[in-house]
Amino acid sequence: MKFVRFTVNAKTSQGVLEHETIKAIQGDLFAEWRFTGETYPAQDVKWLAPLVPNQIIGIGANYVAKVEERPETLPDIPVFFFKPTSSVVGPDDPIVIPGANEQVKFESELAVIIGKEAKNIDESDVLDYVFGYTIGNDVTAPQYFHEAGHWMIGKSFDTFTPLGPLIETELNPDTVRVEARLNGEEKQNSATELMIVPVREMIAYLSRVMTLKPGDVILTGSPLGAELVGAGNVIECEIQGIGKLKNRFVDQLI
Repeated sequence: MKFVRFTVNAKTSQGVLEHETIKAIQGDLFAEWRFTGETYPAQDVKWLAPLVPNQIIGIGANYVAKVEERPETLPDIPVFFFKPTSSVVGPDDPIVIPGANEQVKFESELAVIIGKEAKNIDESDVLDYVFGYTIGNDVTAPQYFHEAGHWMIGKSFDTFTPLGPLIETELNPDTVRVEARLNGEEKQNSATELMIVPVREMIAYLSRVMTLKPGDVILTGSPLGAELVGAGNVIECEIQGIGKLKNRFVDQLI
């Protein structure tokens, strides 16, 4: 199924996308919900980030250029980081370049959404705990990375986590390609088989550290090709089966 979140007539709602029609739903996306009977043409609503995350966890430096470059053993401690939920925006929302900075970095990623509480789970069981998948853009201002190696500030500005356009529940994370086009020019295009820490191992590892909750969003890393861009540029992240996440970079209004 394809779950969306949207506003229409000044009301925020959730729904299921079928063809070009959104069927509104009511209830808990991860537990019990029902159709309300209301329907809307998809082009007549304002699309939002498809969920309000419980928390956002990202992983850094998780792609290689070709399969033979993948390490034989996984890192003992992968490079994970948190992003604030206040950084989330949706499709077509602006990405604001903070302060006097001239550029930030786009990072197109497959985002995994946890559907039920997960603690100390086996890799073979991981997908039983996954609700679905969306696209994430892990926008980064490396100018704000701490000299000691801390990434938090450079990952945390408002608008730095576009998500969308929808949550797809029927997707095989092993067979998708993560793409990005800057002003129509391809910059990223890699299969998830190029991940250093694959999705199952990633989520199983996290579950041994913390209890994952419904609504947690795991950003699974960005392929090679991400670059610094300035205001006026348009980034379009795409994963077949989910859709396209398009945003424009703008300067901060002072």
